[in-house]
Amino acid sequence: MQILEGKSIRLRALEPTDLKLLYKWENDSTIWEVSHTLKPFSIFILKQYLESSHLDIFETKQLRLVIELIETNTPIGLIDIFDFDPFHQRAGIGILINDTENKNKGFASEALQILCNYAFSILQVHQLYCNITASNEVSLRLFTKQGFEIIGNKKDWIRSKNGWMDEYSLQKINPANP
Repeated sequence: MQILEGKSIRLRALEPTDLKLLYKWENDSTIWEVSHTLKPFSIFILKQYLESSHLDIFETKQLRLVIELIETNTPIGLIDIFDFDPFHQRAGIGILINDTENKNKGFASEALQILCNYAFSILQVHQLYCNITASNEVSLRLFTKQGFEIIGNKKDWIRSKNGWMDEYSLQKINPANP
C-alpha cells in the first residue's frame, strides 16, 4: 500500500485538470468563515497556484493534496499542510470534504490519519496543529479522535456574522518522536 493511500481514499497531488474544482471550492462562500477567506479567488490566481504546486514543501512551506475516492477516482475534498517550519519541525493542517453526500462516511478521518502518518514519517515533523472554532463540533470530534489535544482557547478570536467566536488550538505530537 502506498503511504498516501488508505482503504477508501488516496491523497494525490494537484493536477491542471483540478482548476475548475478548485475554483468552485475556493469560491464557496459558505466555507469562507472556516477558511478565513474574505474574497473570491480568480481563475488566473488559481492557475498560477496550480502551476507552482510542483514546488517542494521545503521551499513553499505548504502542500495541498486532493482527497480522492479510490474506487471511482472522484475528488471529494482537499487536505493541506501549511506554515511548514522545518527548523521547529511543525506544521498546520486544514481539511475540506466538500459535498454533503461524502460527509460522515469516515473519509475525513481516513485522510487526516494518512496525512499525519506522512507528516510524521516522511517530513519528520515533531508536531502538527490546527485551529478550530469552538462551535465546530464536527471538526473538533474529527481531530480529537485522531489524537489531537486541545491546548488552548482564544477568546473572541474569530469575528463572524453572528458575533465573536472562540477558537481552540489543537496539536498532536509525533508519537515516534516525543
